[in-house]
Amino acid sequence: MKLRGLAPLRHRGFRLLTAGQLTSNIGDMVYAVALPWYVLGAHGGVLLLGTVLAAYGVPRTVFIVLGGHASDRWGPWTVMMGADAVRALVVVALAAVAATGRPNAVTLVPIAIVLGVGEGLFLPGSFSIIPALLPGEDLQAGNAMASSGTQLATLIGPAIGGGLVALFGPSPAFGLDAASFVVSALTLAAVRSHQHPPTVHDHARSVLTPVSVREDASRPEEAVGSSCEAGPELTLRHLVLSQRVMQVILITNVAANLGFGAESEIALPALAHGPFHVGAVGYGALIVAFGAGALAGTLVAAQLRTPRRPTIVASFAFLSEALVMSAVPYLGGAVGAGAALVAFGAANGFGNVLTITVFHRWAPPAMLGRLMSLLLLTSFGVFPVSVALGALAVHHFGPAPLFPIAGTALGVAILFGLTQSGWRELGTNGPATPVASTN
Repeated sequence: MKLRGLAPLRHRGFRLLTAGQLTSNIGDMVYAVALPWYVLGAHGGVLLLGTVLAAYGVPRTVFIVLGGHASDRWGPWTVMMGADAVRALVVVALAAVAATGRPNAVTLVPIAIVLGVGEGLFLPGSFSIIPALLPGEDLQAGNAMASSGTQLATLIGPAIGGGLVALFGPSPAFGLDAASFVVSALTLAAVRSHQHPPTVHDHARSVLTPVSVREDASRPEEAVGSSCEAGPELTLRHLVLSQRVMQVILITNVAANLGFGAESEIALPALAHGPFHVGAVGYGALIVAFGAGALAGTLVAAQLRTPRRPTIVASFAFLSEALVMSAVPYLGGAVGAGAALVAFGAANGFGNVLTITVFHRWAPPAMLGRLMSLLLLTSFGVFPVSVALGALAVHHFGPAPLFPIAGTALGVAILFGLTQSGWRELGTNGPATPVASTN
C-alpha cells in the first residue's frame, strides 16, 4: 500500500520544518510541566502562577495580529526564526533563575511577557508556512503530518518533562526547552532557502478561486486579492465582509472554541474529580485519550485522497464530534468517557486537516498570514469567555450539562455552514463563484 501520508517528506524544506517543529513542540510540553512545578514547588503560590500565565496569555493574543502582518510581509520562516531565537535566550534566563533562586514576579512576569509576544508572532506563520513548502497534491498530507507532530508532542512531552523535573529539578527542563527553540530556529533558517515556488497555488486556483483573482468579477471593487495595493487592512476587511466562506469559518471557530474551552478546562476536570472519582491520574488518562484520538484522525487524513467535497466530509466529521462530545458524561463513567474522547479527538483531528487544507488552497497567498492570525485570534480571544462562562455553569448546574450544550453550539454552527452553498462547494471541481453572493 502506498503511504500517501509520507509523501511530503520528499521535500527537504518540509522535512526540516517537521523536525524542528516536533522538537520545539516537545520542548513546549516540557516547559508546561516545569513552570507550575517550579512556581508551586518553590512556594511561589497559585496567585503568582496565575499572574505569570496571564502575563503570557495577554500579549500572545494581542501580538497574533501583528504576527500575521509580519508573516505576509517578511515571510513566515523569517518571523518564526526570529521569534524562536529570542525565546531561546529568554528561556535560558529562566533556567538560570530557576537554578539560583526562588520564583518571584519581578523576574517571571517580564520573561512571561516576552514569551507571550514571541508565541503571538510565531503562530500565524506556523499555520501559513506549509503551502510555501509543498505542491498542492501533498498539502493535505503535509497539514496532517504537522498536526500529528503536535499531538505526538502532547503525548510524549509531558512524560519527558515530568522525568526531568523529578530527577534534576525544573532548571534542566527549562534548558531543554531553550535548546528546542535553538533547533527550531536553525531548521527554519535552512527552510528559508527551500520554500516551494509561488506557483504552488496555481493548481488550487484551477479548482477553487476566491473572488480576488476571478477574471469575471462583475464589479472592479469586488476584486480583492492579487494586489494588496489598496491597503492591507482594507483588503482583509473586504475579504471578511464579502466572502461567505470566511464568515462561516469564523462563526464555526467561535462556536467551537466557546464550548471547547469550557468543556476541556472546566467540565472535564470537574467530572474526573467529582462524579467519576478518578483523580489526577484518571484525568490525565482522559486527556491522553483525546490526544490519541486526534493523532489517529490526522493520520487517517494524511493517508486519504482529498475528498471530492472536502468541506461536506469535514462538516460531517465535526457533527460526529459534536454528538460524541455531548455523550461524554452519560456513558457509564470514566471508561465510556475515555472511549468517547478518543472518537471526539479522531473526528476533530480529521476534520481540522481537511478544513485547513481547503482554506490554504482558497486563501490569497499574499494574505494567508493575516487570515490565519484572524482565525487564531477568534480561538484565543474566545477562550477567556469560555472558561468564565463554563465555571459559572459548572458551579450552578454541575459539569455534565456543559457537554451537550457545547456539542449543540458546535452542531448548530456546522449545520448553518452546510446551508451555505459557497461552503458546500469549497474545494470542489465546479466553477468558482463569488462566495459572498451565495446563500
